[in-house]
Amino acid sequence: MYNDCAQVFFGKEVTMSKKIVDIKSEFENAAREEWQTLFEEYASDERSGVKNLILSYQKKQIAYEKELLRLETMLAFEKKYGNEYECICGIDEAGRGPLAGPVVAGAVILPKDCEILYLNDSKKLSAAKREELYDEIMEKAVAAAVGMASPARIDEINILQATYEAMREAISKLAVEPGILLNDAVTIPEMIIPQVPIIKGDAKSVSIAAASILAKVTRDRLMVEYDKVMPEYGFAGHKGYGSKEHIEAIKKYGPTPIHRKTFIKKFI
Repeated sequence: MYNDCAQVFFGKEVTMSKKIVDIKSEFENAAREEWQTLFEEYASDERSGVKNLILSYQKKQIAYEKELLRLETMLAFEKKYGNEYECICGIDEAGRGPLAGPVVAGAVILPKDCEILYLNDSKKLSAAKREELYDEIMEKAVAAAVGMASPARIDEINILQATYEAMREAISKLAVEPGILLNDAVTIPEMIIPQVPIIKGDAKSVSIAAASILAKVTRDRLMVEYDKVMPEYGFAGHKGYGSKEHIEAIKKYGPTPIHRKTFIKKFI
């Protein structure tokens, strides 16, 4: 009996003797699956630093579980069509509204067992998070491609038709042929592949969300490159959208070759 009590007591002493910085290092180096074991190991440690450390990781665990549930809801369309179609492709665009630059479409086929945390409508993500997710999408995707329609082409056939054209180009460049397309809101003309238009699809489907990030990051990077050539227009900041600064620059310096003439008539 005494020995049992002594083991509990001395076990606590051993735990308490560890420096908080060392315990923190244990958590940092542990896999997520090992956190629960660490929670139990240090549960009896009365030091506020240890208690706060455990609490912070418990909050991370709760946030992770919530994210898994959110992603599960975003797999509804993929699961609905997954039995019938092997390759499901998400389609979305970036840049329909700007005064300058191309419209870019993304097409992404993800593996059925793919887990990419924080996939969402690209507009709801920070630029840093989009860049991070872009790399993960490109690493894990079965196939991914982008298509573009230039400002001149937008002026020639209008923005909607140019968007469709960019989407068809993105699909045609995929290394794997999709069995079905999940589109953000639209039905693309001249396509034989079955399509499912989904309103606000970039927030409802992981495939469309991935495509939206691919399109957005590709376009943003391009606008940053344009900014290096034409810094007076501030393309790196507003990405071609109609900000006050952008409109003032158009009035002051005139349009560039990447401006959409049909979009800026009232400013020149």
